[in-house]
Amino acid sequence: MPIIYQHNINEHTKLAVWRINEPESFFLQRVPLKKEVSHPHKRLQHLAGRYLLPALFADFPLDAIRVADTRRPFLDNEQYHFSISHCDDYAAAIVSARERVGVDIESITPRIERVRHKFVTPQEWRLLVAYAESRAGDGPRVPTPDARLLTLLWSAKEVIFKWYGSGQLDFRTHMQLSAPPVTDSDGLITMPFAFSRNGSRFLDVRGLFMDQTVLSWTATGV
Repeated sequence: MPIIYQHNINEHTKLAVWRINEPESFFLQRVPLKKEVSHPHKRLQHLAGRYLLPALFADFPLDAIRVADTRRPFLDNEQYHFSISHCDDYAAAIVSARERVGVDIESITPRIERVRHKFVTPQEWRLLVAYAESRAGDGPRVPTPDARLLTLLWSAKEVIFKWYGSGQLDFRTHMQLSAPPVTDSDGLITMPFAFSRNGSRFLDVRGLFMDQTVLSWTATGV
């Protein structure tokens, strides 16, 4: 089983990443293909993401998954909250019996710098600069945020979009980084956000660099 990363966040919430090496037939042994996906690789991603759900909680009812108008998959009885993401040859999933969740995995490419203005506020840029400086040590050059940090911020905001689940969010207005990220000794990054849609609240998003990808997630009460 090519689970390349697994994190048991707490006794009710688990996260995992799968590197896709298998043919469709492997996943179809366990995953019902209810959605018409014409592109072969996107179909593989779809199957791998759903295959992860019972890998995290064995009693996850795959047959009961429905898809909202906002394209968010859900269970009617909310036995589990869950979120799925995929990019390239990776699929990620997070499942919780208690908390609302969101997960995102993104490839790091320079293209993100061309759309920075669409999701980064001036204040967030300053916070990313502060984080880059804190990670640079005593080198002679003051670093600036690069594609890795911009992808990290984009991924975190995708996580919040999925966590909220009702759509109609502006990535600059409704979710804003409120302090510089902090990295612990294991490389896990904590990003504090102010969320302002139908009220205001603060929530943390966790992030992790994995080769040329960024993995981000959150698990918190509604």
